Amino acid sequence: MIHIRLGTRGSALARWQAEHTADLLRAVDPALTIELIILSSLGDRVPDAPLRAIAGKGAFTSDIEAALLDGRIDAAVHSLKDLPTRGDPALTIAAIPQRGRVADALIARSGAPLADLPPGAVIGTSSTRRAAQVLAARPDLVIAPIRGNVDTRIAKALSSDGTYDGVILAAAGLDRLGRLDVVTEMLSIELMLPAPGQGALAVQCRADDADLITLLARIDHRETRAAVSAERGFLAGLGTGCSLPVAAFATFIEGDFYFDGRVFSPDGSRVIRVGAPASARIMANIPAIAAAVGESQAQYALTLGAADLIAAYPSSVSSIEPETD
Repeated sequence: MIHIRLGTRGSALARWQAEHTADLLRAVDPALTIELIILSSLGDRVPDAPLRAIAGKGAFTSDIEAALLDGRIDAAVHSLKDLPTRGDPALTIAAIPQRGRVADALIARSGAPLADLPPGAVIGTSSTRRAAQVLAARPDLVIAPIRGNVDTRIAKALSSDGTYDGVILAAAGLDRLGRLDVVTEMLSIELMLPAPGQGALAVQCRADDADLITLLARIDHRETRAAVSAERGFLAGLGTGCSLPVAAFATFIEGDFYFDGRVFSPDGSRVIRVGAPASARIMANIPAIAAAVGESQAQYALTLGAADLIAAYPSSVSSIEPETD
């Protein structure tokens, strides 16, 4: 019998993700025993601090990774988009299970879709990626930062006397917590391209734990890994950290692999868009090639002026876009 100490943050969404991962592991090996170890993160300990104040400090991952490195836990579950593209070489992402929903969702107090909100309506998001795309579609709207877990943000969106007329959240988090009932509109991929890795989970362990890596590989979803490898390759190639004004989405459609990457100006008035189809057979079997495609598209975006758009964001702007945002 193998016992695994599985680390996770303590939020309802993080716990769901860890329990889901535990269920996947039990399905491939019923003899496993799995213990959830709840850990706090900097982002959890300072829930009211602006994300820009804790950017670059691994706000949602560093404490959990420290527990992995010092042996307090054996593996950890993260929202993939919380993890930097270049991490500690002593750790590895041993499994990326099948991806959930990738779209973003609008929750509006009035029940109106984004196109029908009145001029001056206030949309809550701390994501520069979402802010730029909202403004690209509706430059007459106002963007305001927001913090808090899923339930807190839903409450802020629906409050009759609150600051916000609506908020935008990752649909994956709402789905996992059974809160799709509050969604006003699922934003199309064309309107709101997701963050690299959105909707995917990452199961991390120590790079020298060969037995555990072999076990975790049994819940890895090859197609998902290829897709998110391309997306994260795009992000890494741009050198922007987590997700400043960058969006990317890769997918398989009728046997072909497609990639869409975009870089935005702060007000959404300028966008650099790149994309590439490739052989699904190559991508599905060699995620490293998918990552190389993303990186090559990033280099192409840079030749089109992406660096100028990224530089337009002040250095104090957060590069953190947690799954709940």
